[in-house]
Amino acid sequence: SSGINAEVRGDIFKMTPNQITKAAEECTTKPDTRHIRPYSGPLTGKFKISSGTSAIIPDKEVGDPDLAEQREVVANLVSGSHAPSLLTFEPTFVRPSPPIQHFENELVWSNPNSLEYTYEWEPLIINNNTTETEIRKLITKALKGTLTPQQQNFIREEINKNPKLIYHIGLTPAKLPALVENNCKIALEVLLHLSQSNQLTEYFTVLVNMELSVHSMEVMNELLGRVVLPPDYIHHYITKCISHCENCKDRLIQHRFVRLVCVFLSSLIRNNVIDVKDLFIEVQAFCIDFSRIREAAGLFRLLKQMDTEITT
Repeated sequence: SSGINAEVRGDIFKMTPNQITKAAEECTTKPDTRHIRPYSGPLTGKFKISSGTSAIIPDKEVGDPDLAEQREVVANLVSGSHAPSLLTFEPTFVRPSPPIQHFENELVWSNPNSLEYTYEWEPLIINNNTTETEIRKLITKALKGTLTPQQQNFIREEINKNPKLIYHIGLTPAKLPALVENNCKIALEVLLHLSQSNQLTEYFTVLVNMELSVHSMEVMNELLGRVVLPPDYIHHYITKCISHCENCKDRLIQHRFVRLVCVFLSSLIRNNVIDVKDLFIEVQAFCIDFSRIREAAGLFRLLKQMDTEITT
């Protein structure tokens, strides 16, 4: 406003804002900058330009950044149970425990801290566990190979002393065929002790359906002589034996099984384990097919003799 002349200054109250702005532009003189030259020399302490305080303070003692230290700092920030990155501002809620509900005549449980306890071993329990463990080991071994006579006698004696031991030796129906093939006497002993339980049906089903062999027929023959089994199982097993003999391709093995089956059937008929009427036609046809074998001819004569006695 100092550059405005007196006339304009006197009439300023009569002028519009637009007129005042134009008058100020006409009266303002531009500074003469022709004597200013650019400085190309080195900057020294006398040339200090201050435009404010910097927010970054350089650290002269810190050199180039170390990658190992950076990794360590990052690991400390994110690892550990009290890592800073896991810290939250979650408020702590007060969770008081619910009051104990008291009932009338309720038995109060107490844990006295002043008493001293002593531990005593029960020798009978230790002996039973040791025997059971030993029987388990022997049964596992019996599934893979033949046991010695001493080991077989030990198992039979312990089972006779404690018949309930057979439920804790790890023998399942699926393992029965392996035991029959490797140690048929032990398998027979186990099946005899299971005869009074409701589990015999499961074991007997596996025995009837397992592959026909000398050991399985021996176990079946001994079992039928001591235990009363359902007739359906016996008929199914006899039918399976006859079918196995008829379908056998090797003639030597076939003749061997025919002899075993004939002896097996003769024993069942003489001991009245089976009724001849139920299997007369099937067994008679089997004897005629293998009539050249002596045992089959003997079984055929036994059938005729039993048929004659029944008719008379």
